[in-house]
Amino acid sequence: MTKIYEEQPAVKTIDEEASSTSDDSSSISSDENKERGNWTGRLDFILSCVGFAVGLGNIWRFPYLCYKSGGGAFLIPYCLFLVLCGLPLVFMETAYGQFASLSPVTVWRISPLFKGVGYGMVIISGIVCIYYNIIITWTLYYLFYSFRAILPWSHCENDWNTKHCVVTVKENETESVNNTYLNNMTSNTSTLSFNATNVTQAVATVLNSADTETVNKTFKMSPSEEFWQRRVLHITDGIDDLGVVRWELLLCLMLAWILVFLCLCKGVKSSGKVVYVTATFPYLVLTILLIRGVTLPGAWNGIKFYLVPKWSKLLEFQVWGDAATQIFYSVGMSWGGLITMASYNKFHNNVYRDAMLVPLIGCCTSIFAGFVIFSVLGFMSYETGISIESVVTQGPGLTFVAYPEAVTKLPVSPLWAILFFLMLFTVGLDSQATFKPPPAERLQNAHGLKLKAG
Repeated sequence: MTKIYEEQPAVKTIDEEASSTSDDSSSISSDENKERGNWTGRLDFILSCVGFAVGLGNIWRFPYLCYKSGGGAFLIPYCLFLVLCGLPLVFMETAYGQFASLSPVTVWRISPLFKGVGYGMVIISGIVCIYYNIIITWTLYYLFYSFRAILPWSHCENDWNTKHCVVTVKENETESVNNTYLNNMTSNTSTLSFNATNVTQAVATVLNSADTETVNKTFKMSPSEEFWQRRVLHITDGIDDLGVVRWELLLCLMLAWILVFLCLCKGVKSSGKVVYVTATFPYLVLTILLIRGVTLPGAWNGIKFYLVPKWSKLLEFQVWGDAATQIFYSVGMSWGGLITMASYNKFHNNVYRDAMLVPLIGCCTSIFAGFVIFSVLGFMSYETGISIESVVTQGPGLTFVAYPEAVTKLPVSPLWAILFFLMLFTVGLDSQATFKPPPAERLQNAHGLKLKAG
């Protein structure tokens, strides 16, 4: 009897702890999981998931797919797959992670047959970590170059520009070619006079005219495209020419990895605080860019191309396949990141609410980003006289060629370039900080180590 009586206070303490864990307060005073640790605040998890789900694919892939796949009609299969695939899978991953408090591999103890799924998540996340940081590197490179009075991709007078560089303007449908090259060529040709002035002038005129025609009609490239290919990437003529080390890009890559390390050095205690900036700042910048974009001439033509429905597209299988694929990009499921982040939740966290909020925020962000992108592309079409169909692109072509060129048409263009690339940097850093933990956890668990939580 004495022993039972002495154990009663311990039982009461457990009941009190169970009651406290179910309390829906906004802050968490202590870690429930002493081994792994927990999020410091409830918003830490939601913002981390939003930062993970909202990646570059929401900005440079969804708007193009929406335009290509029927405009507003594309939203029908997109929302359908959100309900049928996105919400159930997000709930499953977050529920598994929160219940088991385990990594994407060890969580499959619940069904060892599917343990390979966990390994697949870790491998894919590890691969994505490597190339995602390259994209962040390019973004940092552009960001540093944006701190100039005149953007280097706005003209053809740089060392890396060629005779094919053309700045297209709307006035009289004329094109400003790389005058430095043409003038030099004419001057060099004129020196071969041999006391035959008339012949020399005729030859110079023919060569200059032929060269100008070739530049204008055959090999025309914009300054932003040459900056991307010749300054940033230094694309060589073939695989047999590997080129040289790009020291500027190497330094940017090192900086990118250092920033990722600083975000994760204290586990969820540090990354949970970083997302308060990196997950919210892109929305602030997107809103600023949207307000500026819709006030530009031609912006509504771009938005019309983005949203006008083409119902016949719904009969194409490719449209439905693109919608299903994009859901995985927009929501962030099947990468292992959601399981990892949910494993740091307290056991009684409201997983139903979080599993609904994250996919909805991710999909709404994709649609919102489309308005931003197409309002500016519509303005670019208006300024250059080029059809929107010729301007619209996706992937790196949109982020590092089309949009930077559109920015050069704006007043105070360096300011808008800084905001745009700073937004891309925070979006990439957010996703990278969540892609990194799944493979890191697996490596540490394999060597009997523990992730540092604070």
